[in-house]
Amino acid sequence: MPTHESSYTVLGAAIEVHKALGPGLLESAYESCLYRELQLRGIQVVRQVPLPIVYKDVHLDCGYRMDLVIDDNLVVEVKSVDALAPIHEAQILTYLRFARLPLGLLINFNVLRLKEGIRRFIL
Repeated sequence: MPTHESSYTVLGAAIEVHKALGPGLLESAYESCLYRELQLRGIQVVRQVPLPIVYKDVHLDCGYRMDLVIDDNLVVEVKSVDALAPIHEAQILTYLRFARLPLGLLINFNVLRLKEGIRRFIL
């Protein structure tokens, strides 16, 4: 599936999850439900993908994990915070750069209207 179509599908699934659950839950609950919703829609999705850091030609496993990777070209970072902060944006940009993936979605489920918690990033 092309990247832009993948992002629309993910956004539709996220809206479905948010409608069912509302704000106020833990990040792990939203991630699990979004993962399941994407599976139900037939999307190729991998959860908690390890992301090693390469420093001076050495691969370092520092415990970083991308929440969801869709079709090997889209990173989805799930949050449940009062407000998205610049550090959240830096995190997903770093993930995109290290994973060499073109597109990322940062989704904060702890909002009244989900569209207020969505940020799209293109590398």
